[in-house]
Amino acid sequence: MAKKTPVYFVSHGGPSTMFEKDHPVYPQLQRIGKEITQVVKPAAVVVFSAHWQAERPNTIEVNTSEQEPLIYDFYGFPRHYYAEKYPNKGSTSLAQKVMATLNESGIKTEAVERGLDHGVFVPFKVMFDPATNPLTVPIVQVSLFDDDTDAAAHIKLGRAVQKLREDNIAIIASGMSVHNLRHLMMSKGMGQTMPYTVSFDAALKDAAETKPGEHRDEVMVDLLERPDARQAHPSFEHLLPIHVAVGAAGDDQGKQLWTMAEASMGWAQYRFGEVAA
Repeated sequence: MAKKTPVYFVSHGGPSTMFEKDHPVYPQLQRIGKEITQVVKPAAVVVFSAHWQAERPNTIEVNTSEQEPLIYDFYGFPRHYYAEKYPNKGSTSLAQKVMATLNESGIKTEAVERGLDHGVFVPFKVMFDPATNPLTVPIVQVSLFDDDTDAAAHIKLGRAVQKLREDNIAIIASGMSVHNLRHLMMSKGMGQTMPYTVSFDAALKDAAETKPGEHRDEVMVDLLERPDARQAHPSFEHLLPIHVAVGAAGDDQGKQLWTMAEASMGWAQYRFGEVAA
């Protein structure tokens, strides 16, 4: 059997993640980044972010740009946030390969030229610090579907790209294990962790660490029907990237690498598959 790269799901937080070096997630993202650059050593990265949903129904958009600018898709932050840079390069040939792979699985695709949104460049700037742990391989970002309630479709999306792992291409999905911004704003400064943050984060761990197979797919889909699901995720775009990761994992076991429940945010980080000893 061909050697396969592992699949990662990272909880990325907001743009302040780049600057809050004393936040507990910062060294965790750095550790994952070093594992990828120093152990996995991928030839390229294909990334899915919560912040890119396709515009057309039943279509996946793929970034074909060779020079990817950044999309500052956040509001109300200090001016210097909008001057942040992240050195990256795309790959038209890899983007075309991704599109062909998706088409072979019956998934309609559309080529677009687009920058990296903060669901990618924020965690990547921590994981792959240009000064201390640069990622020097091409990055191709792929959208989610437009429907943020169809978890099964996103598992199928991941499954369609899983064979890229045999070509030493790392697949990274970026979202949050729990994400309720409204409650975060309401509870700011109170130091209170919402009960649903703990309960949903734990349920996600149980589902993601289920033995690979149809049952794992089923329990991952069922997460969206939990009583606490709409509290943990008023909309599901930050959850669905882990469904892509589960699909791309195929028969590989999932493992939670780290988590923290903070107010109305869950910071779980996952890896599917093994890394070299």
